[in-house]
Amino acid sequence: MRLTRLPRTAAIGLLFSLALAACVPTVAPRSAAEVAAAQDAATLAQQGQLDQAAQAYLTLASQSSGHADSYRLLAAEAWRQEGQIQRTSSVLSQINRQNLVDDEPLRFDLLRAELALSQNDAASALRLTTQPNVAVPAVLQLRLLELRARAMATSGDNWGAARTRVEMDDKLNGFDHEQNRKQIIGLLTRVGADPLKQRAAAMKPGDRMLPWINEALTQLGVAVARPQPDLQQPVGTLLPGANANVREGYKAPAQLALLLPSDGDFAAASASIREGFFAAYIDAGRNHAPRPTVRVYDSKGTGAGAIAAYQQATTDGANLVVGPLTRTEVAAVVGQSSLPIALLTLNHPDNKNLPAANTSEFGLLPESEGAQAADHMIERGLRHVYVLVSGDDFAQRAAGAFKAELAARGGQLDTMVTISSFTKAISGLNLPTGSTPTPASSASSAPTSGSSIGSAPVAAIADDRGIFISMRPKQARLLLPQLAVANVHLPVFATSHIYDGRDDATANGDLNGVEFCDSPWMFDAQPGLPSHDEIGTQLESASGGAARLFAFGMDAWNLVPYLDWLRAHPGSYLPGASGQLAADQFGRIRRVLIWAKFQDGIAHPLSGDLQTNDVPADAPPTGDAPASSTTGAVPDNTSQPNSH
Repeated sequence: MRLTRLPRTAAIGLLFSLALAACVPTVAPRSAAEVAAAQDAATLAQQGQLDQAAQAYLTLASQSSGHADSYRLLAAEAWRQEGQIQRTSSVLSQINRQNLVDDEPLRFDLLRAELALSQNDAASALRLTTQPNVAVPAVLQLRLLELRARAMATSGDNWGAARTRVEMDDKLNGFDHEQNRKQIIGLLTRVGADPLKQRAAAMKPGDRMLPWINEALTQLGVAVARPQPDLQQPVGTLLPGANANVREGYKAPAQLALLLPSDGDFAAASASIREGFFAAYIDAGRNHAPRPTVRVYDSKGTGAGAIAAYQQATTDGANLVVGPLTRTEVAAVVGQSSLPIALLTLNHPDNKNLPAANTSEFGLLPESEGAQAADHMIERGLRHVYVLVSGDDFAQRAAGAFKAELAARGGQLDTMVTISSFTKAISGLNLPTGSTPTPASSASSAPTSGSSIGSAPVAAIADDRGIFISMRPKQARLLLPQLAVANVHLPVFATSHIYDGRDDATANGDLNGVEFCDSPWMFDAQPGLPSHDEIGTQLESASGGAARLFAFGMDAWNLVPYLDWLRAHPGSYLPGASGQLAADQFGRIRRVLIWAKFQDGIAHPLSGDLQTNDVPADAPPTGDAPASSTTGAVPDNTSQPNSH
């Protein structure tokens, strides 16, 4: 594939500027009549009459002894832009490169390279686009890189072509940007999974090709480790003035559309998200932050309904659409041939394609929790891990990501089991028995009381072993006592699904000692946000497991004013209800969770709160990322809003 040619109007403008430059005397002076004729030819090019412009330049070439080759070059460029690259052949053969000045030799070589590619001569094209010590003006850099990438791909160097197109990535926008990204992934997938893995293993962290390799491996069905976002500083600095407590980069659209299904299987989830969205929206008003008008549209839980809602929002003048919610809806909307207004989806689509240029994807993937659990265990010094998960989709996906991240961090997966019957959950698993000393790195953790995992006074086993689980609370309450009875006393780490959001010391007593990742709002651990404890006692939609969806809705609004800032400032993040939130280079919003631990049957955050020095108590809420529900209000299938 090749990159789509510049839009006709833009290319004609470029040609016109080059033509005008040719009207300026360089070495040999030009007569007034010649300058006027050159300007007339440039005007024809500007008007889109490219064939007539080419003929006019050839006439000038026949009449000018000092600038004939410059005029022939302009004629060839006009035909090239007209899409008639073959017609340039005879004209280019008449040009003496030594007579060209300034950037003309490079433009001449680029035309020759493009002609060579049209004649299946990739070797010549590659030679012409990889000349050393050639100064390339900014206006020609993209074209040079594109021709080089095409030459490499035609020569079979898919890796080199992909690297070259990655160089182009931050220089493109709109449709060309999207097409170039698709071609990068296509080229890398043709390299193959094993060669890509080998290249990735040899790269240093931060190599600009690593994210692209991960995307290509994902396309090839390979579970890959994804480094956690680099959280360097909260978004912007607080801006004084207008009595508004907002940060640098705060930019609210004039009109916003919120797309959510109003009934059916997702009505309860939508209610929590919608109420969380408007809770944060109202709180932003309390802080005098500028806010858009918001209209809510029923996406009906179907692809067709979501497309209709998006199109109606466009007709009504929305500047940004938030939603839709389910994976099916999102896939339908982003699959349209064009997206005239920017989109912040509330889930990830079913396919593995990169987000469109004006789309940000926002959702809690179970893979994210699994990967962060692996990181957490490695940081605790636990390098040998036993994985016990349920057969639920979320648990399987979390386990896959855990496995990939553990391997990338140098850990070892000793056992990985999907439990089908929780009444005999550990039968035949051959787990190590005895007690395990608490790793030195976890000495600062608050001690647990009761029958916590790892407290049995029996013969010690290796202290670098642990268990990772991903399952519902009822399943975990069956599993943990069986481990204790079997004399398996390893530290246990879990995804957020183990906690139903309600403090029940009696029911959760068997979970003592288990650490799990979760949304900070569940524990009021993020300053500057409306209180979970206060709202949860008043609204059913903000209590129990539904509180994660409420937090998701809060963050859906909090993210809106900072979308552009996050994408333009790598390392910046939003302190959100669902975690610390950052945008990757592809437009996906990623979150860093907090860790909590069951003590005396009650879940407590391990590190208190996420206080940052420059977040005032009454700062407008900021952040984004979907939260999980463990209440059963959202069905467990691939279309549910938080991808669980």
